[in-house]
Amino acid sequence: MDTTQRTDQQRSADRRRRELLEAADRVVLRDGPQASMNAIAAEAGITKPILYRHFGDKGGLYAALAQRHTDALLDSLRAALDAPADRRERVEATLDTYLAAIEARPQVYRFLMHPAEGSAAPGDQGEQGEQGFDVGKHSAPLLRRMGEELAQVIEERLDLGPGSQQLARVWGHGIVGMMHAAGDWWLGERPCSRAELVRSLADLLWGRLAAAGDRVGGPGF
Repeated sequence: MDTTQRTDQQRSADRRRRELLEAADRVVLRDGPQASMNAIAAEAGITKPILYRHFGDKGGLYAALAQRHTDALLDSLRAALDAPADRRERVEATLDTYLAAIEARPQVYRFLMHPAEGSAAPGDQGEQGEQGFDVGKHSAPLLRRMGEELAQVIEERLDLGPGSQQLARVWGHGIVGMMHAAGDWWLGERPCSRAELVRSLADLLWGRLAAAGDRVGGPGF
């Protein structure tokens, strides 16, 4: 098989995988955590064994969807951090970007963060991957990835003095944990407006963020 043929096959496989993920997205938007492999296969117009061939099991499909949505969210967060505004405005814009994302697609958020809320649909009982779907096993890596990405941004932009790398990681994971916990509570109870929550969280963060200087030669924060 020559290089051109292998490249064409890879492009075809990548395109098919995107189509299957788009079908999965449509089912998740409709069914949330109860989205089943049977429903996703039906939406894609294929049989479930073919879906397993591409993703392995529901955990594999979850991981692919998580990467897809996390990539998009991280791009949006970086854009908010790079916006031409003062530091406080960019902090608030970053918090608001995260909250706006989970508010706009709550079923996707619940599928990614609370898949245990769903139960195996009729016909899925005993099938590979539909039983015992461990929320912590799958959602924790997503949050850790976001924490590491934010830690890198903080380290590149702020002069935190001695031990800056470790402190940036503490801040990165701490801020992501705060956004996740507060956003999860807010999405479920809606005790205040999104703008009020953004201001309150920014107030909580603002002390050391306001005091820290920009790293020399860095892109600024």
